[in-house]
Amino acid sequence: MDGLNLHGWLPIRIWQAQDEWRVDWCWFGDRPLRQPFFREAVEEGLRLPFNQAFRRQTSLAVLTQWQQRSPGLAPSAFIFHASRCGSTLISQMLAQLDDHIVVSEPPALDALLRSSLAPGERAAAILGLLSAYGQVRGGGERRLVIKLDAWNIGELPLLRQCFADTPWLFLYRDPLEIAVSHLRRAGMHMTPGLLGPCALDDGAPFHDRESWIARRLGRLLQLGLEHCRERAGLALNYNELPGAVDGHLGDFFGLDALQRQAAFARIGQHAKQPAQAFVDDRQGKQAQASARLREQLEQWARAPYAALEQLRERASGLRR
Repeated sequence: MDGLNLHGWLPIRIWQAQDEWRVDWCWFGDRPLRQPFFREAVEEGLRLPFNQAFRRQTSLAVLTQWQQRSPGLAPSAFIFHASRCGSTLISQMLAQLDDHIVVSEPPALDALLRSSLAPGERAAAILGLLSAYGQVRGGGERRLVIKLDAWNIGELPLLRQCFADTPWLFLYRDPLEIAVSHLRRAGMHMTPGLLGPCALDDGAPFHDRESWIARRLGRLLQLGLEHCRERAGLALNYNELPGAVDGHLGDFFGLDALQRQAAFARIGQHAKQPAQAFVDDRQGKQAQASARLREQLEQWARAPYAALEQLRERASGLRR
């Protein structure tokens, strides 16, 4: 470990080469992560002349070695979500704060969570990976927030084994609005055969897009419900945004008054496309839903959504 120096470098990919797991790194220097998704920050970083000339690849064990040599910030919060429901808005609001490191859906974390590594080796790699993301590069960072991919709700128990005390939330919205968004432009987990094995698989064959998306979404919401009940997660509805950031969601993240004001600077912009103004699309999505989609969502997704709402309302009553 003598001489190991990864200051300014972040892991961008973890992959298996034959019998060995490898880590690709990208040099960021002190550049903050402001992009809506980590992969976009990587794309920009790889265009830097330095990264064009120099690439760095290590064994998986280097993650643990770097953590031992230079411990990073421990995660202060995890954001789980049902997809297309405002999680990027939250992460972008937090990314405006200079004392926050926000890492949004890093592929390397998904690769570890769904890997075939032995439990102990996988846990050590996850701890090392998030320590690498939590390195203080700008000088004023104090908190690390990780937003996971939607399907990672299935791996929440594994992540809790590594970070038992880290608060987490599950963000969701009316399943009809989520489903319409995926019918317009399907995410990886809503496209048959694209993602690979994950916790949303139910073994049923593909018949049509409406039933496929409804079943997957129902499974996702059910997992979110079960984990919120069993592992003290904060259930948050899209309808509470952005106002909740100035209320109980701001409390959840430990934001003071000035930080809440700074976070709200992002409100007028589209979360995934910062150059565009945000437009509320709920009414349009409700109008676009077909009778077939409504029928399938009623069968597969409506019950866990209603149960999440009951759980959220009970928690809200306790906060009053």
